[in-house]
Amino acid sequence: MRTSALTSAHQLCIFEQWCDAGLGAPIHEHAVEEVLEVIAGTAEIWLDDASFTVTANQSVLIPRGARHGFKNIGDDVLHVRATLAAAVFEASYDDRAELSRRYAPKR
Repeated sequence: MRTSALTSAHQLCIFEQWCDAGLGAPIHEHAVEEVLEVIAGTAEIWLDDASFTVTANQSVLIPRGARHGFKNIGDDVLHVRATLAAAVFEASYDDRAELSRRYAPKR
């Protein structure tokens, strides 16, 4: 986590992920917009019924409420930066095995 309510942000949550080949984020949605930026590697990003191959220095805007996810489809480690329009991370997942998540600061 780079920026969030923990670092006194009021409207942004920025975090980075490093994913080995075949790994990523399962289909989920947020109540706010998100920008997924590939820093290194190659990702397949799903957005509702569409799929995109995204490489380094490319981004995808995820509208609020849109079902989306991504996976590393390359051989190298995928480095992704996510920026959400909220200071607290919240996600609801399609897969019932995944718990809905809310990462909020402890005060």
